[in-house]
Amino acid sequence: MGKPTGFKEFARETPGKQPVEQRLGHYNEFVERYSDEQLNQQSARCMNCGVPFCHHGCPLGNVIPEFNDAVYKKEWKEAYDILSSTNNFPEFTGRICPAPCEAACVLGINQPAITIEEIEKHIIEIAFDKGFAKPKKPNLRSGKKVAVIGSGPAGLAAAAQLNYAGHQVTVFERDDAPGGLLRYGIPDFKLEKWVVDRRIKFMEEEGVVFRCLANVGVNVSINDLLREYNAIVLAGGSTTPRNLFIPGRELDGVHFAMDFLKQSNKRVAGKDPLANASIESNILNEDLFATGKNVVVIGGGDTGSDCVGTSNRQGAGSVTQFELLPKPPADRNDFMPWPSYPMLLKTTTSHEEGASRQWAVATKAFIGDENGKLKALKIVDLEWAIKDGRPASFAEVAGSEREIPCELALLAMGFVHPQHVGFINDLGVALDERGNVKATEKEYQTNIAKIFAAGDMRRGQSLVVWAISEGRECACRVDEFLNNGTGTILESRDRMLQFA
Repeated sequence: MGKPTGFKEFARETPGKQPVEQRLGHYNEFVERYSDEQLNQQSARCMNCGVPFCHHGCPLGNVIPEFNDAVYKKEWKEAYDILSSTNNFPEFTGRICPAPCEAACVLGINQPAITIEEIEKHIIEIAFDKGFAKPKKPNLRSGKKVAVIGSGPAGLAAAAQLNYAGHQVTVFERDDAPGGLLRYGIPDFKLEKWVVDRRIKFMEEEGVVFRCLANVGVNVSINDLLREYNAIVLAGGSTTPRNLFIPGRELDGVHFAMDFLKQSNKRVAGKDPLANASIESNILNEDLFATGKNVVVIGGGDTGSDCVGTSNRQGAGSVTQFELLPKPPADRNDFMPWPSYPMLLKTTTSHEEGASRQWAVATKAFIGDENGKLKALKIVDLEWAIKDGRPASFAEVAGSEREIPCELALLAMGFVHPQHVGFINDLGVALDERGNVKATEKEYQTNIAKIFAAGDMRRGQSLVVWAISEGRECACRVDEFLNNGTGTILESRDRMLQFA
C-alpha cells in the first residue's frame, strides 16, 4: 500500500472525545475528527497483505485496502468512489457499525487492527465537504414502479439501488420522518439526525419519493400497492421486542427500550413524543423520563447501552445494566481464533459515562408499591457451565436472591421477529420457523412472486451494515425480476463471491 512500513511505524489511534462531564450536558455527537496527520498515519497502517480478510469480514464487501491507499495519498475523490461503490451510506456505518472488518484485519493477528470504521467516516465527510458526493440521477427510466415498505437501512439501500437502475421508487414509512431505526432507535449522541436528513435529501434529489405517516395495513392499503406497483420490497425490520414474562410485568415503570429511546429522540428533535399514536410505532400514552430514578436496563447489547447513555443525560439517580450471560473475555482465546468475529467484552462510550454493569444476573420479578408503580426488582445470580468456550447451561446461585431499588426498568433483550399484525398477515406471505418473512438469502423473493424481503424482516435482528447489504442484494434480485430475468446493471456482492 502507500507506505509499506506504516504498520510498524504508527500505532492504532482513535479520535479524541469530549470529556464525560461535558458530553452528558447534550445529545450531540462528541467524537472528534482526526487531524490531517492522524488520518494519514492511520491509513498508512494498512498493510499490503496477500489476502485482505477485511473484504470478507465486511458484509458489504468494501474494498478496504484500496480506499486506505487512496486516503494515504490524499486522493479523496478516488477514496470516495471506491467506498461508495459498495456502500450507499458510509456516514451511517462509519458511526454505528461494530466493524466486523476490523475483527478480520490481518494486522489484528498480533497488533490492534486498522481503524477502518473511522477512516470510512472521514472519507464520506470529506467527500461532502469537498463536493465529491453528488446526487446521481438515472439517465433513463424503466417505466416500472417499486414500493419499498420501511425506511430503515435496508429499505433505504434497496430504494437507492433500484432508483439507480431506473425504476420509480416510493418508500412508505409509518413514522413522521424517514430513517427507521437510524432516526428513532439510535440516540443523537451516536448519530445526529442531520446526517440522516442529508442522505434523505440526497436520495430525493436522485428521484426517490418518501411517503411518511404511511402505515401499510393501517392507513395505506396493501391491495392498492399490489395493484399499482410492479414489485414490493418488505423492509420493515424486526420490530416485535422480546418480552420478560415474570410477576409484576404489568407495573407502571416497566417499559420496552425502544419506547423509551423513541420518545427521547422525538424530544431532542423538538417533536411531540406522544403524537401519531394510531399510525406510528412505539408511541406511549404518557411521558417517560429517567430523571431522578433508579434505572435498570435488562439486556447487555447496543440498545441497552443506548438506554444507559440516554438515562444518564436525563439525570437518572442511578443506572444499572444486567446481562444474563457471563462476562465475556477481554481478549481472544482458543475458541475465538482470528479472523472470526470475537465475542469480547465491549465497553461503549455510554458505559464510560457511568453505569453499574452486572453479568450472569436474572430478573425474577418486578415489585410494585400500593399504587401499582414499580419500586424494586427481585434478582438472582447465575452460575454458567461453559462448553467449548461458550455458555451452555446455568443454575441459580443458592442464597443470592435479593431485591434492588428500581423505578424504571427498560427491557432491551432484542427482537424476535417483524410485526405480523397488519400487512404481513394481510399479504399471507410465508414465514420461517422464527417468524421472519421467508425468502432465501440468494433470491430475497417471497412465496408471492412480486414481493421481496430484505434486512431484519427477513434475516432477523442483525446489524445496520447487514441491513444495507441485504437491501443492495435484494435490489439486484428485484431488478432482475423487473427485467424478466435478463440480468441487472447493479453490483452484487453475492454474485461477486461466486467467482472469488
